[in-house]
Amino acid sequence: MECCKDKITLLDRIKSVAGVKGKEQAGTNTSSKKVALIGNPNVGKSLIFNSLTGAYVTVSNYPGTTVEVSRGWFNPGSVRYEVVDTPGMYSMLPISEEEKVTRRLLVNEKPDLVLHVIDAKNIRRMLPLTLQLMEADFNVALVLNIIDEANALGIKINVTELENILGIPVFEASAALNRGLGRIREYIGKRFENAA
Repeated sequence: MECCKDKITLLDRIKSVAGVKGKEQAGTNTSSKKVALIGNPNVGKSLIFNSLTGAYVTVSNYPGTTVEVSRGWFNPGSVRYEVVDTPGMYSMLPISEEEKVTRRLLVNEKPDLVLHVIDAKNIRRMLPLTLQLMEADFNVALVLNIIDEANALGIKINVTELENILGIPVFEASAALNRGLGRIREYIGKRFENAA
């Protein structure tokens, strides 16, 4: 029986390294935090997800639906992060099945950090969801993605002023060009470092 015990321990270690949570591991890893990528469809959430996780993903249907949610791991230092790429949503008041899944995930899984990714070209249309996430008391950071295209159109965003008004971190990025993602990685890595 001793040999079987060793196999189970080895299996648990393999699952841990591979980012797989078994029933016995769920919720027991106190040095693990959850980051949810939230935003409208087609704003670059998946590109940021792939950059953070190295594209090592688990794609699965959210329980009771046919809507897919991608999960991966990000290990910048002493804290391990589960990163969740959610279906697109426009509002915390869901209409579509995708929005319902994303809202349910936010409410049920209570991520430690919500990265709200927006298309900087459409900042006025997308900021209301940022405010809704803040009002729902989520720990939010805002990612102004596709900033290169916004700048090319003459749209200039004063990031410092926006941070002061909202009271949350704001990052400029162009995920398709791999710009600004290092600052996001660094922020996530340091965000919970002292809590580990």
